[in-house]
Amino acid sequence: MEVIIRPTTEEAVRLTAELIADAIRQKPFFKLGLATGATMEAVYADLAEMNKAGRVDFSRVHTFNLDEYIGLPPEDPNSYRYYMNKHLFSKINIDMRNTNLPDGLAGDEIAEGLRYEEAIEDAGGIDLQLLGIGNDGHIGFNEPISSLGSRTRAKALTPATYAQNSVYFNPPESMPKRAFTMGVGTILDAERIVMLITGAKKAGIAAKAIEGPVTSMVTGSAIQLHPNTVVILDEAAAAELTQTEYYKWVFDNEPKWEPYR
Repeated sequence: MEVIIRPTTEEAVRLTAELIADAIRQKPFFKLGLATGATMEAVYADLAEMNKAGRVDFSRVHTFNLDEYIGLPPEDPNSYRYYMNKHLFSKINIDMRNTNLPDGLAGDEIAEGLRYEEAIEDAGGIDLQLLGIGNDGHIGFNEPISSLGSRTRAKALTPATYAQNSVYFNPPESMPKRAFTMGVGTILDAERIVMLITGAKKAGIAAKAIEGPVTSMVTGSAIQLHPNTVVILDEAAAAELTQTEYYKWVFDNEPKWEPYR
């Protein structure tokens, strides 16, 4: 695992977008795993800007999102399909037939999890999975005590996640209490993982995920098991890390990071 600390949120976001764009340029028929949330909106804005400038081409990219609320149709403004269309897909030259999310209206939840796993496998696997992290350390909707070997499935949300996300719903109690999510094992199958963490509110959980024990209580800690992971933080999110100076030294001295300094 490599940990990169940038001085500002904007620089952390820009580096995340640059790593994704560079990976797509090297392999145009690319399978990109995507995340949602406020942190990712800025990443998608940067990628859309790069696409408009001709710096990255999404025409042959296939995408797979981490999760989707159960019970919401794609046109619902709170569905993750709607979020992705609004913040990224409508702004880049991607073939919408190549964009994949779990079906929140699927009648058979077990079959939908299997279908999504098969879709990823049929595409050849995910080349790069973009991740954020929840306040309790979850990745996707893999809430605490989710198996680190879990696969795509329906999952009940915790009261903490419900309280955190329901502010986006009107009324708040209309938020679904369950969602489809890639499993931790599904995420770890990606060829590469890039996790972005920003803001002082995430400092404590960032330290647990990066430097704490690997535990199902903090499913984000599973990234420590992956051989090709980059975690990008701003200074605020990195405030509780114990090896900050080393992480910065590595970034300043590893030749492969030269283009991003």
